[in-house]
Amino acid sequence: MMQNYSQLVEKISRASGLAVDEIERKVEAKCAKLSGLISKEGSAQIVASELGISFEKEKMKVSELIQGMKRVNMVGQIVEVGTIREYNKNGRAGKVANLRVADESGSLRVVLWDTNHIGLFESGKLKTGDSVEISNGLMRNDELHLSGFSDIKVSNEVIENVNTEQKISNKKLVDLKSGDNAKVRVVITQIYEPKFFEVCPECGKKAIENSCAEHGVIVPRKKALVGVVVDDGTENMRGVLFSDQIKLLGINDEEIENSEFFLHKKEALIGKEALLTVNARTNKLFNNTELIINNIEEINLDELIQNLKN
Repeated sequence: MMQNYSQLVEKISRASGLAVDEIERKVEAKCAKLSGLISKEGSAQIVASELGISFEKEKMKVSELIQGMKRVNMVGQIVEVGTIREYNKNGRAGKVANLRVADESGSLRVVLWDTNHIGLFESGKLKTGDSVEISNGLMRNDELHLSGFSDIKVSNEVIENVNTEQKISNKKLVDLKSGDNAKVRVVITQIYEPKFFEVCPECGKKAIENSCAEHGVIVPRKKALVGVVVDDGTENMRGVLFSDQIKLLGINDEEIENSEFFLHKKEALIGKEALLTVNARTNKLFNNTELIINNIEEINLDELIQNLKN
């Protein structure tokens, strides 16, 4: 969020010809006048408007997009096209499609609701690898949504050094929905004993009785998963770590089978605070949201203190 604010201030500075510190003083004054009722970014937008600066027609970078932005314009390269699905909800039938679009700063999911836009992909007029210009989109849940009032078309602009790294926002557990990719700052409150299963060494899919549905009879490879419970003060939630991510806890493949070592490590980890990169999904068995944990980072106290000061 602070990165977006800094980028916004720099844009206002370039457009107005005023120094960055002068723009920041105007933003602080606006925040004080409004008694902290809006964010620094919101105050910066008001300052820009008062200076006669509009960003409505400006093309944004993926890294600059934040929740709630309207009339978003951008240029990116299609790096992935998902399945087109039909739906029938509350008496309304239609189609929805999603794709991933990237530029030099990162990538994000784009959701198409208009049949004309979807038809461009069904007919092959738009495909993976094409550069596209998007206009009048809406940022919602870290996704760019395109309605019938939006537009997507081929662009001749060449994007150098396409960055497919996904845009991930910081969220609270209580705000997570199935399908969300996010970073959450949590405390580990419980770690369960590891469970073991066998997978095909070729494709990594689950093996049953030394057999893989795709590769037939195999010599399976043993894998582990560990369940955890985390809490951030707004909610507590169950998460799952698979073999590669378990190593982020400081436990390697040999150590995880040593129950005494695992218990010692468990006692040391419970109560620790960490920054997790997660994918939220619905557990159909229990009909609740759980986390697939993709990365674990230690909390950088210096960075945290600086962000709180800002």
